[in-house]
Amino acid sequence: MDFSEELRPRFGRVAVVHEWLVTYAGAERVLREILAMFPQAHLFAVCDFLNDTDRARLFGKRAKTSFIQKLPGAQTRYRSYLPLMPLAVEQLDLSGYDLVISSSHAVAKGVLTGPDQMHVCYCHTPIRYAWDLQHQYLRESRLETGLKAAAARLMLHYVRSWDSRTAMGVDRFIANSAYIARRIHKVYGREAAIVHPPVDVDAFAMTEAKEDFYLAASRLVPYKRMDLIVQAFAAMPEKRLIVIGDGPELPKLRGLMAPNVTLMGFQPDTVLRDHLQRARAFVFAAEEDFGILPVEAQACGTPVIAFGRGGALDSVAGLDQSESPPTGVFFYEQTVAAVCDAVVRFESAKPQISASTCRTRAEQFAAPRFRARFMDVLGHLSSQASLQSFPHKYARGPEPDAWQAALPPLAGHPQSRR
Repeated sequence: MDFSEELRPRFGRVAVVHEWLVTYAGAERVLREILAMFPQAHLFAVCDFLNDTDRARLFGKRAKTSFIQKLPGAQTRYRSYLPLMPLAVEQLDLSGYDLVISSSHAVAKGVLTGPDQMHVCYCHTPIRYAWDLQHQYLRESRLETGLKAAAARLMLHYVRSWDSRTAMGVDRFIANSAYIARRIHKVYGREAAIVHPPVDVDAFAMTEAKEDFYLAASRLVPYKRMDLIVQAFAAMPEKRLIVIGDGPELPKLRGLMAPNVTLMGFQPDTVLRDHLQRARAFVFAAEEDFGILPVEAQACGTPVIAFGRGGALDSVAGLDQSESPPTGVFFYEQTVAAVCDAVVRFESAKPQISASTCRTRAEQFAAPRFRARFMDVLGHLSSQASLQSFPHKYARGPEPDAWQAALPPLAGHPQSRR
């Protein structure tokens, strides 16, 4: 269905604003679905360096970009221009559009819109490194002391002030998880509808038969806590762990190696999919905004052992949740002992977790569900006022509880965690 045909009479011209286009990852999957709903929309970004393969996934669209596109080294060092990005995104001219949809985890929501334009922001997260993760970011970047550290802190203070102010230009926030909805409320003082990101569950076939190994996979960066998982399995020599992924933490993980742990490094999607299908369980220790891999594991019929914070609380049904059949086990501390205990609890409870239940859970995050919920939010916005005379008093719609109640509930979703 071409959703834009239904809403075009109400919304007119549509612009979609993305942060930067340099690769095809989780945020770009969301962007793809938004562009599929509005194929006639014009695309904007701070910079666009997509290769032909990734551009084809976005229907061949090329973004209208900012001055950062032409700055020296921007293709590989675009993040170093973060201090200029607030200015850059404000230079994107959106004055000719009725509906602006921003896909934002940094600066995209800061585009300038007028009182007769509607701005809906799909927020992957408020800027992590400027808000609650500032100290972790500075520590990992080795910017804790010295002149460079002082300059970085001053720059992040400026970004926070700008980010907070520009939140007032958004008419409706959409969060990708209950966790991010809470962050939006904490940082911006705004309520957000929850629309989980789309997962291509059809690309993962369910497999009932499982083999005797556990799987952990991600980019090997500090916050993913892959070191925690490796240390936990090193303490359980009778259990086998396979790790897939590459990144700066790889040398550290090699130093933690044990005979029962296999580091495979980077692997193509086909190899990752094969291991997700065959693994006894997928182990996930990060506090993620949402987390696509736990859903992909469940699509394969594979249970998940996850850290019980962040987006995993939306995607995984734990043993301690009575409202839905379990698809995994949570641990609530990022410690070796907590991971080991979760594995033991999982093995005791394994008969309660079926491959078909995991698959059913994953199907709730399929792309059609994303489109339906996203369009519900836009549909309720359009019912409040016409864009020909969009009154400011209606810009944020009805009270948050009414907004959320209007969305179809996600089966088994812990409503109390919003």
